[in-house]
Amino acid sequence: MFDRRLIENFDWGFVVLILLISSVGLVILYSALATGHDPGVVHILFKKQMIWMGAGFIVMMITLMIDFRDLDKLNLLIYALCVGLLVSVILFGQIGGGSRRWLLIGFIRIQPSELMKIALIISLAAAYSTSASQTGLNFRKLIKPAILCAIPFVLIVNQPDLGTGLLLLLIAGSITLFVKVEKRVFFTLSGICLAAVPLVWFTLKEYQKFRILTFLNPDRDPLGAGYHIIQSKIAIGSGMLTGKGFLKGTQSALSFLPEQHTDFIASVLAEEWGFAGCSILLILYFFLLFWGLNIAYNCRNMFGSILAFGVTTMIFWQIFINIGMVMGLMPVVGVPLPLVSYGGSSVITNMVGFGILLNISMRRFSSN
Repeated sequence: MFDRRLIENFDWGFVVLILLISSVGLVILYSALATGHDPGVVHILFKKQMIWMGAGFIVMMITLMIDFRDLDKLNLLIYALCVGLLVSVILFGQIGGGSRRWLLIGFIRIQPSELMKIALIISLAAAYSTSASQTGLNFRKLIKPAILCAIPFVLIVNQPDLGTGLLLLLIAGSITLFVKVEKRVFFTLSGICLAAVPLVWFTLKEYQKFRILTFLNPDRDPLGAGYHIIQSKIAIGSGMLTGKGFLKGTQSALSFLPEQHTDFIASVLAEEWGFAGCSILLILYFFLLFWGLNIAYNCRNMFGSILAFGVTTMIFWQIFINIGMVMGLMPVVGVPLPLVSYGGSSVITNMVGFGILLNISMRRFSSN
């Protein structure tokens, strides 16, 4: 029998917030793609993003109709399928920009590392919901989550895609701290991480080391690795308070700003709409994150609470890393800005996440 409480508890405000951010994202993307083209002609990538957005909302609606508690039962299957896609990338993936990250399925090109974010969150929520305790997790209880995180991390870094790999670690670490670990475990792991930094440095590829060094001093290679950061800072600074106006950004129009429709789309926003425009988007993001945390807090089901926190954490780290990157506060990595940057896999992944949050919100009265 259909439960009327699902309709009564449907979170329309959250849907409106998603629509607002998506609309802002499309406006910014339209401008970023208008570079070197007739502004009256809609760019093919913009049309594709519109299709992905439409497909994303359909996926979101489908996701919210499936009881989130069923994801607990299917977590290993979902995880295995996404790991299988990552392995398929190694065997059959398409190469682009020096990395093998994409898989062509029919006429659709997907990036499995994006989907892996959701799979990992579901798997960790399932693992922690049965092992969490008031005293915190011990080393033994962290073995399974560590394995669940290590497998996709190794596969993704091997593509190579260090940015997404580190993002998985940040998501997993945030969820683990949310569940709570014993103090001795926390301090021991913190010490191991600090001690491992020199070892990690020597395992990085040369271009990855160069990116980090360039982040510390962009002027060491202003026409090479430092070019992205320098041009991004120029675009952000030139926008000042209110910006130059829609379609009037010179850094993007003259193609000085690289990857302006993906990783550096926030720089386009800053140049054309200034500090005011950036503040509006950040405020919308703040409400989105606050909404997600509120859903996690009000959920009576342990699995649902951890799942909601994990999805919210995923959105937070993407925003944090992308904004920090374009401002020159973090190394340049391929992390898109949610609902703003161009990318079908990113849109679908985020929409699945929002569908899960709506799903949990609708069923927040359920305790088992």
